[in-house]
Amino acid sequence: MRLRLAATTLALATAVTAVTAGTVGSAGAAVTAHPGGGAPATAPRASVGLNPALQDILDRMPDDQFAGAVVRRDGRGAAAGPVTPDAHFRIGSVTKTFTHTIVLQLVAERRIALDAPARSYLPEVIPAAYGQVTIRQLLDHTSGLPRPARTPSPTDGPGWQFGSADPVHTLRESFASATGEPPAPGSEQQYNGLNSLVLGLLVEEVTGRPFGHELERRIIRPLGLRHTSLPAAGDLRIPSPHATVYVDGLDVTEQSPYPWAEGGMISTAADLDRFFTALFRGRLLPPAQQKLVFDVPNVKSAAGNKNCFGGPACFSVGGLMRYKLGDQQYAWGKTGSRPGWDNGFFATKDLRHRVVYSLNQKVNGDPLPRIREVVVAALTD
Repeated sequence: MRLRLAATTLALATAVTAVTAGTVGSAGAAVTAHPGGGAPATAPRASVGLNPALQDILDRMPDDQFAGAVVRRDGRGAAAGPVTPDAHFRIGSVTKTFTHTIVLQLVAERRIALDAPARSYLPEVIPAAYGQVTIRQLLDHTSGLPRPARTPSPTDGPGWQFGSADPVHTLRESFASATGEPPAPGSEQQYNGLNSLVLGLLVEEVTGRPFGHELERRIIRPLGLRHTSLPAAGDLRIPSPHATVYVDGLDVTEQSPYPWAEGGMISTAADLDRFFTALFRGRLLPPAQQKLVFDVPNVKSAAGNKNCFGGPACFSVGGLMRYKLGDQQYAWGKTGSRPGWDNGFFATKDLRHRVVYSLNQKVNGDPLPRIREVVVAALTD
């Protein structure tokens, strides 16, 4: 098995644990702008072609909770507060959609069997107790894998943002600390970043190349995503322009890229718009695998699965989240966060409307109400 222990960084949860949707903000975050080496500047509030409801949301920022925001609706971008529409941001769990797409490409190439046990590819990582978990179940979050082991957080004190964790070690630690009988694979859906961690290692095992290499070769270069990257292990930087983020008064804009294949990527609103538009239009996958992008398992949502808002399972094989806008109307997309950034993309399946957003929290709080406000305003007329 080709496990890149030193060069591969951890892919676990986003700013909180893997049981959240990647939408919970970081405690005590404050944001200023860093437009590219000069003094901080306030971005213009004016937008180009946003609908009135979405423009109203931006016009109310900055506010007590958010220092700024970037929003891109139907290809037209705007910003509020001290951040520019072309700002780079850490996309957190939105990374999962890239990872899932690569795995489905390998399924299409018959290099991965969708319903084969994951342990048959990674026997040194996945213990026998989870030996029946399939690739499909990792993709749709019905694997029943345990809670992730602890990762660096502000509670670790100054310098926590530079901490790192090895994916293989963390997987083994997570399995070792699991208690009780795991749920039967495929019986319920529980969002869990460990699934994407295993999928990243699976890509490396099957291709014999680093995950980042496959990401570049299969998605970033073909789509011309010039502002999208997966930082190398130890690379704490983020390209300019970007927001400068503080947690508990500490500048943590430079962070360890340990979330890796689960949440370590950096991008912009324009690049994410291009990526998920290509994904929805079937440009990245053959028809058989394209159907799986929107295939949600018909199982119950686990009690701790906060992502589906108390309803049935909502995550698809393609890593997308199904969100009900109204009667018989759904949006599809993905949320993600890292300390200081709460991001995501959502669209109607036919791409009639689509939105990418990145919100910068300056105080501890739940960003979900504002995220819902942005999504509903952007995707409904």
